[in-house]
Amino acid sequence: MSQERGFIPLNIAVLTVSDTRTEDTDTSGKTLVDRLSAAGHHLADKRIVPDDIYRIRAVVSEWIAAEAIHVVITTGGTGVTGRDGTPEAVSVLFDKTLDGFGEVFRAISYQDIKTSTIQSRAIAGVANGTYIFCLPGSSGACRTAWDHLIRDQLDYRTRPCNLVELMPRLLEK
Repeated sequence: MSQERGFIPLNIAVLTVSDTRTEDTDTSGKTLVDRLSAAGHHLADKRIVPDDIYRIRAVVSEWIAAEAIHVVITTGGTGVTGRDGTPEAVSVLFDKTLDGFGEVFRAISYQDIKTSTIQSRAIAGVANGTYIFCLPGSSGACRTAWDHLIRDQLDYRTRPCNLVELMPRLLEK
């Protein structure tokens, strides 16, 4: 017999990685904040940092050490230019990598941007019991990732399974 599940709001931090964006011009960060809020989650923190692996890693490390933050979403720095270093900054923090996230994200993105999707190094993982998603810097990529992947996996009501129901077991030894 199936039982209805209630929604569990999560505390989500958003990090925009950019050398040029400000709060006024950060459309990708705003897209994520609007979507997570509309879904019923709470914005725990939002920041903008330059494309510098140590500054990115410092903020993400701070957030994964904070018990009150359940999810970190970064936008920007996942391309292939010399300044793009988000995957290098964040992946070393992962306890586990969610390989399927990048694979499915690129498969979905192919529908909209065709072969340009190979330029995306979107990744996800778990660090210290915190889910981390690293997305490209375009608002379109943020919409795609949230609407087609992240939203449902951060909703306890999603069947047959979701990331929220695993949260109590993330720090098991």
